[in-house]
Amino acid sequence: MSDFDEDALAEAYNRGLDLEKAGRREEAAVFYRRALELDPDDHGGAAVRLASMGLAPAPDKAPDAYVMTLFDQHAEVFDSVLVDQLGYSVPMMLGDALPAFLPDGAARLLDLGCGTGLVGEALYDSVDHAVGLDLSERMIEIADEREVYDELYVAEIGLFLEESEALPFDLVVAADVLPYMGKLESFFSGIAKHTTPAGLLAFSSETLPDEAFGGADFTVGPHQRFAHPLSYIDRLLTANGFDRLLAEPIVVRHEQGTPVPGHLVIARKS
Repeated sequence: MSDFDEDALAEAYNRGLDLEKAGRREEAAVFYRRALELDPDDHGGAAVRLASMGLAPAPDKAPDAYVMTLFDQHAEVFDSVLVDQLGYSVPMMLGDALPAFLPDGAARLLDLGCGTGLVGEALYDSVDHAVGLDLSERMIEIADEREVYDELYVAEIGLFLEESEALPFDLVVAADVLPYMGKLESFFSGIAKHTTPAGLLAFSSETLPDEAFGGADFTVGPHQRFAHPLSYIDRLLTANGFDRLLAEPIVVRHEQGTPVPGHLVIARKS
């Protein structure tokens, strides 16, 4: 049983959505704040919506309850929506780009935010042992059906990186993970701890024009996803002992027919 009034929450959140779509942002914010009062865990992502409208500071990351709810609800149609409707092809890009950088011999893969297993499938022939984790239990169930991972875990990324005692990995991938995270210091330091010397890190990020950041390290864009300037990412890579090998400008996906710009990044631990 939920420990909040689900009907009242739905009413507040849906009223906020209607007002936001009508361009009445200040009024929408009243109802989003009401939703947060009713549900501090923020299953609906009201805090991210407030930030995307510029009416609240960007949180350090999307709420876990929101991410879990979002992906559990959309797991069954995730691939068709993401790939067919939104034109998402980052796993395929990684499958094309990474083999040239991978060392000879055994390679252990850690796939952070593995979702339904698209990355595991794209890299299946390039690695010898694959570990996937995701916050959504339903996503993990679908990834398991693909039979491309040796180990799968339902876990929050930060907690896994902090507490796991797994052997280090030759390749760590985080496809479409950064758009749900703002502050990245602990993320990169955790990855460094789990990467072998000369190991690879590969991930995608979304970005915006420099003026949209206002000098900040991250912001929430118009589609409730976090964006990062490449300068911030480079700073953290260097601070955690990684040399960037590639930062290719890409279209991460399309939103309402508009391309979302970002980067495909590959770095090696020095």
